[in-house]
Amino acid sequence: MINDFAQKFFQEIDRKLPGLQDMLPKQEIKAAVQSALGKMDLVTREEFDAQSAVLQRTRERLEQLEKQLADLEKRSGRSD
Repeated sequence: MINDFAQKFFQEIDRKLPGLQDMLPKQEIKAAVQSALGKMDLVTREEFDAQSAVLQRTRERLEQLEKQLADLEKRSGRSD
């Protein structure tokens, strides 16, 4: 993942600023990018999507339970 990002980073630099990449110390920049990304708390897209799905199901269940509670309170004559 980090190597892919570093590669895309250098491709983008070369696309936006042709010739600049030749003047940059590529290994040092790659090491710096890898170090910085390694310190970040990153997740893969698959992990993010899985957690998003769990969150969506949890929200749906919470809405269901809130509706049930409101119905029960209505039947019991209690309202907040």
